[in-house]
Amino acid sequence: MDSLLNQIRAKIQTPDASPAQEHAPLQARDYPEHAMLERIHSLYGNGSTLRNPYFLPRSGTVSGVLEIEQEEYVTFSNYNYLGLSNDERVKEAACAAIHRYGTHAGAARMVGGECELHRELERALADFTGFEAATVGVGGYSTNVSAVGYLLDKRDLILHDEYMHNSGVMGAVMSGARRIAFPHNDMGALKRLLGENRKQHRKTVILVEGAYSMDGDLVDLPRLIELKKEFGAWLMIDEAHSCGTVGATGRGVCEHFGVPTSEVELIVGTLSKSFASCGGFLAGSRELIELLHHFCPGLLLYSTGISPANTAAALAAVEIARAEPERVQRLQNNARTFKQLAEAEGLDCRTSVPGVPIVPLMIDDDKALHLMSSLLEQRFISHAVMHPVVPREAARLRCFISADHTQEMMARMLRLIATEIAGSDKTN
Repeated sequence: MDSLLNQIRAKIQTPDASPAQEHAPLQARDYPEHAMLERIHSLYGNGSTLRNPYFLPRSGTVSGVLEIEQEEYVTFSNYNYLGLSNDERVKEAACAAIHRYGTHAGAARMVGGECELHRELERALADFTGFEAATVGVGGYSTNVSAVGYLLDKRDLILHDEYMHNSGVMGAVMSGARRIAFPHNDMGALKRLLGENRKQHRKTVILVEGAYSMDGDLVDLPRLIELKKEFGAWLMIDEAHSCGTVGATGRGVCEHFGVPTSEVELIVGTLSKSFASCGGFLAGSRELIELLHHFCPGLLLYSTGISPANTAAALAAVEIARAEPERVQRLQNNARTFKQLAEAEGLDCRTSVPGVPIVPLMIDDDKALHLMSSLLEQRFISHAVMHPVVPREAARLRCFISADHTQEMMARMLRLIATEIAGSDKTN
């Protein structure tokens, strides 16, 4: 472990601290996010008539509706895309796994934490995604960080979409590779950067998302395949939000675009979105997955294995998703309907693609906190994403659509939002 930590420290270059910096105490207010915290406290603090929409503890299961303090709320802020977290078959599978294996994997999978369910889930994920093999880790975020950090080093180049998820970016930082962000989905800019930089590096990796988690648009996969072949790069796709939701049967962006999975070196996915569980996975060629399975830090080597209950829940969810593709069709129909209804209300959905279950509703940053509270009063939950997570002019309610939502739920919330925004505009 000490050797691993030394490698990580050697890869991350930090500026020399001045004497004043070296002895400065750690203070929360030194971080830009602290200003956002103060804004939240001032708006929702003691005496405020506005209700705080953050960290609301639920007392029941998640579907299109959840229970908070014995009241039912329609929620557009959870990832239960296929409606499987409350499925009796998934819950029974998790309970059965606890009775057979206990609550804990026991250790890192390589040295005592392996159970039969882990291998069954990996086979099911490989079959579902269409890749030769898959390997499963304890967290989606850590799987992305670990894989990118392990596969590249200071001799290499990472080109990533500017909207790439933080986990991929942090993996790039940890790797020590040269890192360049290209404008979102701008294949012309990516080609220019490849032409200018590819020959100076041993390996070049392009990092993108399948369905972008903030905007609900899709990667331009056909063009990416052309570019990676032209310049001898390889491609890694974060399919956290597209696996289970995109494509005719939910197999992801390769299915959506009709691209053979053999054209993509590696995908990273999560079990916490479509598959009603918690954990992460990688899928790719058998040879590459075997390497990562044995030696990728933070995946199986230095991390306790995914719990039996989470493994069994994910396995049941994958099997149901494969057997019941109508869930994917219902989800995609709901997502299309939601966007149509939103635009009919005059709301800006940015560049979201119809049928993708992430639909941003662009709002004024200053109105976001008030709007969330107003929705809560009407028993709707939809959380805003604001600066510094997104630029100041790009705040939005980020709505996640599920197979459990009804058209009435969607129409009612969108009408409330449009009315609230219109009323707010009149008073300003």
